[in-house]
Amino acid sequence: MLGDRWIYDRVPTERFPNYTRGNAGEVLADPVSPIGWTFCCEPGMVRGCVDGFEQMGVFDALEYDAEWPETFGLFGGYFYNSLAQSRLFGIRSGAGWEAIDNTFFDTESQDIPPYVAADWHDSPRHTQKLQQTIGWCLSTPNVPEIDRHKDEVKALRDSRPDLTTLTDVQLVARARTMQRFLRATFSQVVWGALGSSIGNGILPTLLGDSDPGAMSKLITGIGGVDSTDIANRIFQLSRRVNASSELQAAFAAGVDGAFERIAASGSDDATAFTAAVEEFMYEHGSRGPNEYDPFSWSYESKPLLLAQAVEKVRSAGDDADPERAQAAGSAERQRLIEHYSELFKDNPEALGMFHAAVNSLAVFMSARERCKGNHIRVVGEVREAFLELGRRAHAAGHIAHERQVFMLLADEVDAWIADPASLTATLAERETDYLSLYELEPPYIVDTTVPPLSAWPRKDSLTAEQVQVGDVLKGVAGSPGVVTGTARILSDLDDADKLDPGDILIAESTDPSWTPLFLAAGGVITNIGAVGTHAVIVSRELGIPCVPSIADATRRIPDGATITLDGSVGTVTIDALA
Repeated sequence: MLGDRWIYDRVPTERFPNYTRGNAGEVLADPVSPIGWTFCCEPGMVRGCVDGFEQMGVFDALEYDAEWPETFGLFGGYFYNSLAQSRLFGIRSGAGWEAIDNTFFDTESQDIPPYVAADWHDSPRHTQKLQQTIGWCLSTPNVPEIDRHKDEVKALRDSRPDLTTLTDVQLVARARTMQRFLRATFSQVVWGALGSSIGNGILPTLLGDSDPGAMSKLITGIGGVDSTDIANRIFQLSRRVNASSELQAAFAAGVDGAFERIAASGSDDATAFTAAVEEFMYEHGSRGPNEYDPFSWSYESKPLLLAQAVEKVRSAGDDADPERAQAAGSAERQRLIEHYSELFKDNPEALGMFHAAVNSLAVFMSARERCKGNHIRVVGEVREAFLELGRRAHAAGHIAHERQVFMLLADEVDAWIADPASLTATLAERETDYLSLYELEPPYIVDTTVPPLSAWPRKDSLTAEQVQVGDVLKGVAGSPGVVTGTARILSDLDDADKLDPGDILIAESTDPSWTPLFLAAGGVITNIGAVGTHAVIVSRELGIPCVPSIADATRRIPDGATITLDGSVGTVTIDALA
């Protein structure tokens, strides 16, 4: 029975006492599975974050707890950012802890833990190294380490043997091999996040308020965004289907099994389409909903996800072609660069800072997405190895279904391999408790102590003040443009059929599995997120307006309302209620 503390939750420490869900929900929005946290996150992203911060000059590794580094929190199975860690980054970088708070909270946020100074917080040595790091980020034309990691993780995929031929012990050994790559790739995620934040911090001061949409336009159409390639490929697959009566018939017979029917055909259209699907799976098969967690399905582990995406995009017109939108965004971005270069020509300092900021955005916005993609590829290799173990255990009657294998803790894996029946009851009970965590609303802030799970409200009991006609909701200026349309509240991808072309998609947050819906949507609103989150980055590249960080948008805005979304200034106006 679920107790007041989840089995692998962390405990706040004296040095790092407070945590927030701010800027965390998009990474691991749902409770993290036992294998996801103990096998992937603890040795991967937690340790990788230590490495990345030490390399940049933010911290020394010894400033963290040696056994359980406090880079992130996990409470009730939910992922948290360390507020104390983030504030120290602000202090040591010279930006100040207040600047960090402004990225997490608005002026009316819940009780924000006060900053409490300590002697070890100020560190001239770290400040000096951080300034050097920031200078490098503003001047480098590329980040070769990230591209090298992409080649390395592709090699992991290329080296994957036929997993059905491996013994159980060999499958576990392969999965464990991935842990060092999880650590290395996440250290680069930290670099990508830092680099993309620098330009975002500089440009608003330089640009002023004369053109509210300029900032978002300058980070539109950058190109080279790996997650946008998902949209490009799915769009092209949908055009192949629409252009072939044979492929249309295969999808009309049912999305489930469409790929198999097409592959069995042998016609030229079918062969070309199947080859394109296989290429997609090679490039993006590890992506999917809640993709940081191996418990979640990916395109590769559940190809139906891709078939459903292609079917959804088939209804979009040719004007939704992502390449057109990217070209238009790139042209507008170049126009603005030329405009501000002319404006600053008599101010060499401002001109140099402007070009440095624009350069860092061009380099690190795409680098940030590539870092994430690299990490997810490695998670995908862990997922496939454990799914093979799960299929075998299910066939032998040891677990109820293949994904129950992800209910194991990392330190239980070897004992389970030796005697799978010994944990059958434990894994079944743990899965019941784990799934019940999805029903709880995690506290936005944890300060020193974690409320017992029995005190967490259920999500279905939460309410929010409903909007009225004429209300203007303020979020973050994400992707430029203005659109008026029908609000569609989507709690998850199972609601995708509710979205018609031109509707405004409203979700708590999004990840690459939502990208096909962007091709049909007129605009996007999310409850959480900032200028570097998935919804914003992909919206910009696809040329549709986006406003993130509209608090409780999914509960405040009624489904079917007519709303106007202005992504250039970050507002949502309620025009009419349903």
